[in-house]
Amino acid sequence: MTLFDEFQWRGMVYDCTEGAGDMLAKERVTCYIGFDPTASSLHVGSLLPIMALARLQRFGHSPIALVGGGTGMIGDPSGKSQERTLLSVEDIDATARGMRAQLERFLDFDTKPNAARMMNNADWLRTIGLLEFLRDTGKHFTVNYMMAKESVKRRLGGDEGISFTEFSYLLLQAHDYLHLHRVAGCTLQMGGSDQWGNIVAGCDLIRRVEGGKAHGLVLPLVTTVAGTKFGKTEAGTVWLDPARTSERDFYQFWLNTDDRDVVKYLKFFTWLDRSEIGGLEKSLQDDPSARAAQRRLADEVTRNVHGDAALTGVQSDAALRFGGALSAEALQQVAPSASVSLAKIQAGLPNTELVTIAGLAKSKSEAFRLIEQGGITVNDVTVSDPRGLVSEAQALGNRYKVSKGRRNVAVVEIVS
Repeated sequence: MTLFDEFQWRGMVYDCTEGAGDMLAKERVTCYIGFDPTASSLHVGSLLPIMALARLQRFGHSPIALVGGGTGMIGDPSGKSQERTLLSVEDIDATARGMRAQLERFLDFDTKPNAARMMNNADWLRTIGLLEFLRDTGKHFTVNYMMAKESVKRRLGGDEGISFTEFSYLLLQAHDYLHLHRVAGCTLQMGGSDQWGNIVAGCDLIRRVEGGKAHGLVLPLVTTVAGTKFGKTEAGTVWLDPARTSERDFYQFWLNTDDRDVVKYLKFFTWLDRSEIGGLEKSLQDDPSARAAQRRLADEVTRNVHGDAALTGVQSDAALRFGGALSAEALQQVAPSASVSLAKIQAGLPNTELVTIAGLAKSKSEAFRLIEQGGITVNDVTVSDPRGLVSEAQALGNRYKVSKGRRNVAVVEIVS
């Protein structure tokens, strides 16, 4: 199977230039994808292009992750109904530096001969003179050609129109492709389907200036069948940085995937092969309530983005909150909500007091009523006696999982 075959069965080819598939089958290709430095972190909407570069590298090709430190000063009109707010140079540069750590989880920047490279178009775009740019790049494009591009036509038909700044973005991206073709031998550019016009413009510029052959391949824009924007929740954007989206919320986002989307996302965002995904698709058809496909999706993406230790923690947290196998090892992975001394337990700690220590009741009398009503469990076992005592033997390791219903869960740690 070639890389192009891989992309096709995963549904990752929205469109491509003629001959792109043959080139990927016969040659070792250098390819780039641009990443817009407009936020302090990449988000889940960036995962498909990241996975495209990572798959490309695994097939022996050479990936370039291009940070738009120069183009980010202008803003791409593609897919936008109004002009973007321009960012400061300092903000753009800080964001560009932060991308490397996130990309390193997917791309190998060290292993030769096809080590990934991270480049920043600020290095050449910020130094180019206006007259030089107009003479060497602008003269190869007619205004008619630029106005025919979908991103420009959409804005021209709107109330706000398009500024000359954003109108010129297509020329800048074409110039990037030409520069990378010259200095890195780049012959393939990938991106989202909204980038098609910009990518083709770069292919045309390389042909006109260098007489060279270059290709483009665009990925589908990820959507949800429910009609909601992918990567958006009630809490906002789902980021790759755990400081902006917690690992638990990140895991939960994938766990909540609609049945109709989950197979597509398994193909897009995981390394699982055809047979593994086929098995999960069958399990979805046979027993959708088990949500085995969603659990595997959440596991795989969380591991890729945050690592094994984070995955173990969120799995344990999910088991605490939503059921599943509970063990002393799993309980140790979850941060405790409160603590109680071993001496207090040995002296005789009432069940009602454990509930109040856990923060699940405001008073012992409220805890008494909750236990009477069968609403409290300790390590998933219902507490039946409101006058009873907590035993050391009930603990898993040195912890108790105390629950009020399904969603209100606390972990109480025994301390010396």
